[in-house]
Amino acid sequence: MKNVLILGATSGIAKALAYQFAGKKHNLLLAGRDVEEMKRIAQDIHIRHGVKVTVHPFDALDYDGHADFFTNCLETAGEIDGIVLAYGYLGDQRRAENEFAEARRVIETNYLSAVSVLNIAANYFESKKDGFLCVLSSVAGDRGRQSNFMYGSAKGGLSLYLQGLRNRLSKSGVHVLTVKPGFVDTKMTFGQSGMFLVAKPEQVAKAIDKMIQKRVDVAYTPFFWRYIMLIIKSVPERIFKRLSL
Repeated sequence: MKNVLILGATSGIAKALAYQFAGKKHNLLLAGRDVEEMKRIAQDIHIRHGVKVTVHPFDALDYDGHADFFTNCLETAGEIDGIVLAYGYLGDQRRAENEFAEARRVIETNYLSAVSVLNIAANYFESKKDGFLCVLSSVAGDRGRQSNFMYGSAKGGLSLYLQGLRNRLSKSGVHVLTVKPGFVDTKMTFGQSGMFLVAKPEQVAKAIDKMIQKRVDVAYTPFFWRYIMLIIKSVPERIFKRLSL
């Protein structure tokens, strides 16, 4: 039985992962801003699967509070065997182009806050010489597109950070998985135009669980997004900039 900390526990993929882990009898630490929603999820998971589920308030942008937050989680669980970072903020591209506050929120939520909390987690797992970090990046980080390059640039930076972190922690036996979901039916994407091949969160969660077990480095989910992004990345820049993507 493992103790898994899930950051951003009320997101669609995070909830599906929580039920997936609970089905394997892993204890869970749910972290996020919506404490009441997390309590509801925790109670339901405990009734269905009988595992221990605790709730922890977590503000991604409260950098100064991340160390105390992590210490509190360790005091609750005794030890942590794995962490899933599943929060993010899509933001409004047009608004971010005109209001720096929106651009800053997109970049800080998706990149800076992740670096802050993952640095702490990485040092813990490195000293323990065991554990896994599973972080949700995005296919949007593979190539800048005019429709969402604020979000994409933050996720692209996160993917590069994880690549370096994986190289560092491989010497300590710590697994770092970068997950790049395509379009998933969640609150973040609700009402978004131009979506296709939309996956269910439960489908994505099962794929992520398998990738953790296989210690995969980078996973596109569903798998065919790897090939879609290969095509998109191969389009010459002089052509790409004319496309309405």
